Amino acid sequence: MSRTYYYDTRPQLGLGGPITYVVKWLIILNVCIFILQITLGKIYPFIHTFGLVPSSLFNKWMVWQMVTYMFLHGDIFHLLFNMLGLYFFGSDIERSWGRKAFISYYLFTGIMAGLTTYLSAMNSNIPTIGASGAIFGILLAFGMLFPNRPVILLLFFFFPVTMLAKYLVIVYGVMELLMSIQYTPDGIGHFAHLGGMAFGWLYLKNQDRVRFAMHSWNASRQNKKMWRQKKEMKNKETFISEEIDPILDKISREGLHSLTSKEKRILKKAKNLL
Repeated sequence: MSRTYYYDTRPQLGLGGPITYVVKWLIILNVCIFILQITLGKIYPFIHTFGLVPSSLFNKWMVWQMVTYMFLHGDIFHLLFNMLGLYFFGSDIERSWGRKAFISYYLFTGIMAGLTTYLSAMNSNIPTIGASGAIFGILLAFGMLFPNRPVILLLFFFFPVTMLAKYLVIVYGVMELLMSIQYTPDGIGHFAHLGGMAFGWLYLKNQDRVRFAMHSWNASRQNKKMWRQKKEMKNKETFISEEIDPILDKISREGLHSLTSKEKRILKKAKNLL
């Protein structure tokens, strides 16, 4: 993930620019799943199977809910606000970071928001759904990457209002939070959103440490792989010098018919090994 922050002082209408690859497919995926949800919801317990139900997460080992819950939504307005947030704020972040870093951050903040939900109400049977936790992580990242970018916002789609991106993020965040709380009437959604932002902040503040830890882990794995390969090569060389070479010498002196059953098995093993 790049440490270079980009500041654009030119006012622009809305946010996001041309839609980026990952943002586009995330929106398509969310819309398609929403259609399945409202189509099959009457005959299949979609929400309780794929939404985040804290009491089912580990008691019934339905751990996939930590990921799937963020692709379900309560109604068309819930979906619309989350996808608008993803487009408005996500595309510029993806362009700045790249696809892999962006999707990693998106899933990380969504999963951590789900974990916050679980920890805040472990015995709750009320499902939490929606991408809001990940969207709040995206909002935070946008505010940190482009805090002073002037943005022209069309208020109610007609009235242009110009403000700095960091203030727009705050306004949008409060609005999205108020829209989303209704889908978790016991207030769990509030903790999910805070979790998405809090873990997003930790992620961004410690990305160098995360990158170093990943680099160290990869280096350690590569070293172990090289050590295993060297050990295997040494074992092969020992096997050849101690087992195969004497048999080949015997064949050259006495012929193939002189081999014992054990020596034939060793040659067969060598054939499969080498």
